[in-house]
Amino acid sequence: MTATRPLRVVSISLGASSRDKVVTATFLGREVTIERRGTDDDFAKAIRLIRALDGQVDAIGLGGIDLYLVADGRKYIIRDALKLARAARITPVVDGSGLKHTLERRTVEWLQERGVVDFAGKRVLLVSGVDRFGLAETLPALGARTLFGDLIFALGIPLPITTLRGLRTLARLLLPLICRLPFSMIYPTGTKQDETVAKYGRYFTAADIIAGDFHFIRRYMPARLDGKVIITNTTTDGDLALLRARGAARLVSTTPEFAGRSFGTNVMEGVIIALAGTRPEAMTPEDYQRMLERLGWEPRVLDLSA
Repeated sequence: MTATRPLRVVSISLGASSRDKVVTATFLGREVTIERRGTDDDFAKAIRLIRALDGQVDAIGLGGIDLYLVADGRKYIIRDALKLARAARITPVVDGSGLKHTLERRTVEWLQERGVVDFAGKRVLLVSGVDRFGLAETLPALGARTLFGDLIFALGIPLPITTLRGLRTLARLLLPLICRLPFSMIYPTGTKQDETVAKYGRYFTAADIIAGDFHFIRRYMPARLDGKVIITNTTTDGDLALLRARGAARLVSTTPEFAGRSFGTNVMEGVIIALAGTRPEAMTPEDYQRMLERLGWEPRVLDLSA
């Protein structure tokens, strides 16, 4: 009997190469090598790497950039990300959006059901709702007083959005335009991911819980995060040390931990696609839910004050 070959998933990121990591893990009896390669905001290098990996690996993740922003059931394609995705003609390319609408919903529901975090009445800062529409819909449904930071952190406009209806309206009006902008204008890429800007700290200070993309959180978080719960992923050991130093109380990683690292949703979606042996466009939310149930992934809850 021929042994089942190992699978390989590689994330090509526009983010900093200092955050690179390679691990091997077993899922559903299959050995999977997971690799993250940062290109330090070198778009041409990212395209070259994707072309070189095309047909050689089982899934390619797009890191540090979204292919789709999703709001109210509609998908908006980011032009720069589409250029990257089209560099692969054989290997499936994923950006993590399939997991953001399934795994991240499950995460906050899991936290509520087990009494780990009671969201009712809590003030939650979701740094970007259109990037995490699963969280954007689920947090208010659990009774959280949610502030959506899309205008603040992506566009530098200090106008908080306080209702899901407002977020949906914003998405319909602005996303067709935003998706045509150079991605670096709306999201920290390259070495910016390792920089912190002392700006908009009042929104962090007013929140009990800070949720969403960690690169937005890291870039704009204030000097103190005393008592805050952080719900995110893609954290490194250095990120944990930074959160501890600033007084955060607890970290919840929506993706599993491997060798001290929680990878981005694009990486973990790549694992699911590789295991399923299909293409992302063939996967429904129900398919993702079934795979998640088989995998048994649970959030990582870490007490940062210990």
